[in-house]
Amino acid sequence: MKINMFQRMIAGLMMSASLIAPTYAQDDLDNPAWFMVDDGMALWETPNGPNDVSLEECDLGLGAGVVEGAFAQLPRYFEDTNQVMDIEARILHCMETIQGRDLVDVLAKPYSNAGGPGTEMEALVAYVASESNGMELATPQDHPAEQAAYELGEQLFYFRAGPHDFSCATCHSQSNKRIRLTELANLTNDESGPVFGSWPAYRKTEGVVRTMGWRLQSCSRQQRLTQLQIGSEATTALEVFLAVNGAGAEITAPGYKR
Repeated sequence: MKINMFQRMIAGLMMSASLIAPTYAQDDLDNPAWFMVDDGMALWETPNGPNDVSLEECDLGLGAGVVEGAFAQLPRYFEDTNQVMDIEARILHCMETIQGRDLVDVLAKPYSNAGGPGTEMEALVAYVASESNGMELATPQDHPAEQAAYELGEQLFYFRAGPHDFSCATCHSQSNKRIRLTELANLTNDESGPVFGSWPAYRKTEGVVRTMGWRLQSCSRQQRLTQLQIGSEATTALEVFLAVNGAGAEITAPGYKR
Protein backbone atom coordinates (compact mmCIF):
# COMPACT_ATOMS: atom_id res chain seq x y z
CA MET A 1 0.00 0.00 0.00
CA LYS A 2 2.81 2.43 0.90
CA ILE A 3 4.61 1.64 -2.33
CA ASN A 4 1.48 2.33 -4.36
CA MET A 5 0.95 5.65 -2.60
CA PHE A 6 4.58 6.61 -3.26
CA GLN A 7 4.23 5.67 -6.92
CA ARG A 8 1.11 7.81 -7.22
CA MET A 9 2.92 10.76 -5.64
CA ILE A 10 5.81 10.45 -8.10
CA ALA A 11 3.41 10.16 -11.04
CA GLY A 12 1.60 13.26 -9.85
CA LEU A 13 4.83 15.24 -9.62
CA MET A 14 5.87 14.12 -13.08
CA MET A 15 2.51 15.14 -14.52
CA SER A 16 2.71 18.55 -12.85
CA ALA A 17 6.17 19.11 -14.29
CA SER A 18 5.03 18.04 -17.74
CA LEU A 19 2.39 20.76 -17.80
CA ILE A 20 5.11 23.39 -18.03
CA ALA A 21 6.45 22.04 -21.32
CA PRO A 22 4.95 23.25 -24.62
CA THR A 23 4.46 19.73 -25.98
CA TYR A 24 4.12 16.39 -24.22
CA ALA A 25 3.91 13.38 -26.49
CA GLN A 26 7.37 12.01 -27.23
CA ASP A 27 6.16 9.28 -29.56
CA ASP A 28 3.65 9.37 -32.39
CA LEU A 29 1.80 6.49 -30.77
CA ASP A 30 1.05 8.72 -27.77
CA ASN A 31 -0.66 11.38 -29.86
CA PRO A 32 -4.35 10.91 -30.74
CA ALA A 33 -3.95 13.55 -33.48
CA TRP A 34 -2.60 10.86 -35.78
CA PHE A 35 -6.10 9.38 -35.98
CA MET A 36 -7.17 12.74 -37.41
CA VAL A 37 -4.27 12.60 -39.85
CA ASP A 38 -5.66 9.32 -41.18
CA ASP A 39 -9.11 10.87 -41.45
CA GLY A 40 -7.64 13.85 -43.25
CA MET A 41 -5.84 11.67 -45.77
CA ALA A 42 -9.08 9.84 -46.52
CA LEU A 43 -10.93 13.13 -46.96
CA TRP A 44 -8.16 14.44 -49.23
CA GLU A 45 -8.38 11.41 -51.48
CA THR A 46 -12.17 10.96 -51.51
CA PRO A 47 -14.26 12.56 -54.30
CA ASN A 48 -16.65 15.19 -52.99
CA GLY A 49 -18.86 18.05 -54.10
CA PRO A 50 -20.87 18.57 -57.31
CA ASN A 51 -17.75 17.86 -59.40
CA ASP A 52 -17.25 14.51 -57.64
CA VAL A 53 -13.47 14.88 -57.46
CA SER A 54 -10.95 14.67 -54.65
CA LEU A 55 -8.58 17.37 -53.42
CA GLU A 56 -5.58 15.54 -54.86
CA GLU A 57 -5.12 18.18 -57.55
CA CYS A 58 -5.15 21.03 -55.06
CA ASP A 59 -2.08 23.26 -55.42
CA LEU A 60 -0.75 24.09 -51.96
CA GLY A 61 2.15 26.06 -53.38
CA LEU A 62 4.48 23.37 -54.68
CA GLY A 63 2.37 22.31 -57.65
CA ALA A 64 -0.92 20.53 -58.15
CA GLY A 65 -1.16 17.44 -55.99
CA VAL A 66 2.07 18.01 -54.04
CA VAL A 67 1.40 17.76 -50.32
CA GLU A 68 4.79 16.75 -48.94
CA GLY A 69 6.63 19.84 -47.74
CA ALA A 70 3.84 22.26 -48.66
CA PHE A 71 2.86 23.13 -45.09
CA ALA A 72 6.46 24.10 -44.33
CA GLN A 73 6.13 26.97 -46.82
CA LEU A 74 2.75 28.32 -45.76
CA PRO A 75 1.32 30.92 -45.60
CA ARG A 76 2.51 32.10 -49.03
CA TYR A 77 1.46 34.12 -52.08
CA PHE A 78 -0.67 32.37 -54.69
CA GLU A 79 -0.77 33.85 -58.15
CA ASP A 80 -4.15 32.33 -59.03
CA THR A 81 -5.86 34.28 -56.23
CA ASN A 82 -3.40 37.18 -56.08
CA GLN A 83 -3.23 36.94 -52.32
CA VAL A 84 -1.31 35.40 -49.45
CA MET A 85 -3.16 32.40 -48.08
CA ASP A 86 -2.71 30.14 -45.08
CA ILE A 87 -3.43 26.42 -45.13
CA GLU A 88 -7.09 26.82 -44.19
CA ALA A 89 -7.80 29.53 -46.76
CA ARG A 90 -6.12 27.43 -49.45
CA ILE A 91 -8.09 24.31 -48.60
CA LEU A 92 -11.31 26.32 -48.74
CA HIS A 93 -10.26 27.67 -52.13
CA CYS A 94 -9.65 24.16 -53.47
CA MET A 95 -12.94 22.86 -52.08
CA GLU A 96 -14.75 25.62 -53.95
CA THR A 97 -12.82 25.73 -57.22
CA ILE A 98 -11.91 22.07 -57.69
CA GLN A 99 -14.78 20.25 -56.02
CA GLY A 100 -17.39 22.90 -56.78
CA ARG A 101 -18.60 22.92 -53.21
CA ASP A 102 -20.76 25.48 -51.47
CA LEU A 103 -18.72 26.43 -48.40
CA VAL A 104 -21.65 27.46 -46.21
CA ASP A 105 -21.56 24.29 -44.10
CA VAL A 106 -17.78 24.25 -43.79
CA LEU A 107 -17.61 27.90 -42.76
CA ALA A 108 -20.53 27.55 -40.38
CA LYS A 109 -18.49 25.21 -38.16
CA PRO A 110 -14.85 24.94 -39.18
CA TYR A 111 -13.73 24.01 -35.66
CA SER A 112 -15.11 21.37 -33.33
CA ASN A 113 -16.47 21.80 -29.83
CA ALA A 114 -14.35 20.57 -26.93
CA GLY A 115 -14.82 16.85 -26.52
CA GLY A 116 -16.78 16.59 -29.77
CA PRO A 117 -15.98 14.96 -33.10
CA GLY A 118 -13.36 16.66 -35.23
CA THR A 119 -14.32 18.67 -38.28
CA GLU A 120 -13.37 18.15 -41.90
CA MET A 121 -11.10 21.21 -41.81
CA GLU A 122 -9.26 20.04 -38.70
CA ALA A 123 -8.64 16.63 -40.24
CA LEU A 124 -7.43 18.03 -43.56
CA VAL A 125 -5.07 20.50 -41.89
CA ALA A 126 -3.70 17.75 -39.64
CA TYR A 127 -2.99 15.59 -42.69
CA VAL A 128 -1.32 18.32 -44.74
CA ALA A 129 0.77 19.48 -41.78
CA SER A 130 1.92 15.93 -41.03
CA GLU A 131 3.39 15.71 -44.51
CA SER A 132 5.93 18.39 -43.48
CA ASN A 133 6.79 16.77 -40.15
CA GLY A 134 10.53 16.92 -39.50
CA MET A 135 11.15 19.61 -42.14
CA GLU A 136 12.29 23.17 -41.51
CA LEU A 137 9.80 26.00 -41.34
CA ALA A 138 10.46 28.11 -44.44
CA THR A 139 7.59 30.54 -44.99
CA PRO A 140 8.69 32.68 -47.96
CA GLN A 141 9.14 36.45 -48.06
CA ASP A 142 10.01 36.79 -51.74
CA HIS A 143 6.84 38.38 -53.09
CA PRO A 144 5.87 41.96 -52.11
CA ALA A 145 2.49 40.63 -50.94
CA GLU A 146 4.25 38.24 -48.54
CA GLN A 147 6.34 41.09 -47.17
CA ALA A 148 3.22 43.23 -46.78
CA ALA A 149 1.49 40.39 -44.94
CA TYR A 150 4.39 40.20 -42.49
CA GLU A 151 4.20 43.95 -41.85
CA LEU A 152 0.45 43.74 -41.28
CA GLY A 153 0.92 40.77 -38.97
CA GLU A 154 3.47 42.71 -36.95
CA GLN A 155 1.08 45.66 -36.62
CA LEU A 156 -1.73 43.37 -35.50
CA PHE A 157 0.56 41.58 -33.04
CA TYR A 158 1.32 44.82 -31.21
CA PHE A 159 -2.14 46.41 -31.61
CA ARG A 160 -3.76 47.01 -28.21
CA ALA A 161 -7.55 47.02 -28.05
CA GLY A 162 -10.57 45.68 -26.22
CA PRO A 163 -11.77 46.26 -22.65
CA HIS A 164 -8.48 44.93 -21.22
CA ASP A 165 -6.26 46.91 -23.62
CA PHE A 166 -4.50 43.68 -24.59
CA SER A 167 -2.41 42.83 -27.63
CA CYS A 168 -0.74 39.60 -28.67
CA ALA A 169 2.49 41.16 -27.40
CA THR A 170 1.02 41.55 -23.91
CA CYS A 171 1.54 37.82 -23.36
CA HIS A 172 4.05 36.88 -26.07
CA SER A 173 6.81 39.48 -26.38
CA GLN A 174 9.05 38.40 -23.47
CA SER A 175 10.96 35.24 -22.71
CA ASN A 176 10.75 33.10 -19.57
CA LYS A 177 7.20 34.13 -18.73
CA ARG A 178 4.19 31.99 -17.97
CA ILE A 179 0.60 32.09 -16.75
CA ARG A 180 0.27 29.57 -13.93
CA LEU A 181 1.86 26.43 -15.43
CA THR A 182 1.54 27.49 -19.07
CA GLU A 183 4.64 28.79 -20.82
CA LEU A 184 4.26 32.03 -22.77
CA ALA A 185 6.72 31.83 -25.64
CA ASN A 186 8.27 35.00 -27.01
CA LEU A 187 6.77 35.01 -30.50
CA THR A 188 8.82 37.99 -31.67
CA ASN A 189 11.97 35.90 -32.10
CA ASP A 190 13.03 32.34 -32.90
CA GLU A 191 11.01 31.00 -29.97
CA SER A 192 8.09 31.35 -32.34
CA GLY A 193 9.32 28.48 -34.52
CA PRO A 194 8.68 25.53 -32.18
CA VAL A 195 5.28 27.02 -31.32
CA PHE A 196 4.10 27.61 -34.88
CA GLY A 197 5.64 24.36 -36.08
CA SER A 198 3.76 22.25 -33.53
CA TRP A 199 0.28 23.33 -34.64
CA PRO A 200 -2.13 21.76 -35.48
CA ALA A 201 -2.08 19.89 -32.21
CA TYR A 202 -4.16 17.64 -30.03
CA ARG A 203 -5.34 19.52 -26.93
CA LYS A 204 -5.67 16.96 -24.16
CA THR A 205 -7.74 19.34 -22.01
CA GLU A 206 -10.31 19.50 -24.80
CA GLY A 207 -9.94 16.12 -26.44
CA VAL A 208 -9.78 17.52 -29.98
CA VAL A 209 -7.28 18.58 -32.63
CA ARG A 210 -6.85 22.34 -32.90
CA THR A 211 -5.30 24.36 -35.73
CA MET A 212 -3.28 27.56 -35.62
CA GLY A 213 -6.30 29.33 -37.10
CA TRP A 214 -8.35 28.19 -34.12
CA ARG A 215 -5.57 29.20 -31.71
CA LEU A 216 -5.53 32.76 -33.04
CA GLN A 217 -9.33 32.90 -33.02
CA SER A 218 -9.33 31.76 -29.39
CA CYS A 219 -6.74 34.40 -28.48
CA SER A 220 -8.86 37.16 -30.03
CA ARG A 221 -11.82 35.89 -28.03
CA GLN A 222 -9.82 36.02 -24.81
CA GLN A 223 -8.78 39.58 -25.66
CA ARG A 224 -12.51 40.37 -26.02
CA LEU A 225 -11.92 41.48 -29.62
CA THR A 226 -13.97 40.82 -32.72
CA GLN A 227 -13.40 37.15 -33.47
CA LEU A 228 -10.90 36.41 -36.20
CA GLN A 229 -12.36 34.50 -39.13
CA ILE A 230 -10.96 31.35 -40.70
CA GLY A 231 -8.56 32.12 -43.54
CA SER A 232 -9.05 35.89 -43.21
CA GLU A 233 -6.41 38.46 -44.16
CA ALA A 234 -5.82 39.26 -40.47
CA THR A 235 -5.47 35.61 -39.46
CA THR A 236 -3.10 34.92 -42.35
CA ALA A 237 -1.00 38.02 -41.61
CA LEU A 238 -0.54 36.99 -37.98
CA GLU A 239 0.48 33.51 -39.11
CA VAL A 240 3.02 34.98 -41.54
CA PHE A 241 4.50 37.06 -38.71
CA LEU A 242 4.82 34.05 -36.43
CA ALA A 243 6.11 31.69 -39.11
CA VAL A 244 8.76 34.06 -40.49
CA ASN A 245 10.00 34.86 -36.99
CA GLY A 246 10.42 31.14 -36.40
CA ALA A 247 12.07 30.30 -39.73
CA GLY A 248 14.34 27.28 -39.60
CA ALA A 249 12.57 25.52 -36.74
CA GLU A 250 11.69 21.87 -37.12
CA ILE A 251 8.03 21.17 -37.79
CA THR A 252 6.61 18.73 -35.25
CA ALA A 253 3.00 18.76 -36.38
CA PRO A 254 0.66 17.42 -35.32
CA GLY A 255 1.67 18.40 -31.83
CA TYR A 256 0.30 17.36 -28.45
CA LYS A 257 -0.45 20.06 -25.91
CA ARG A 258 -2.10 20.70 -22.61
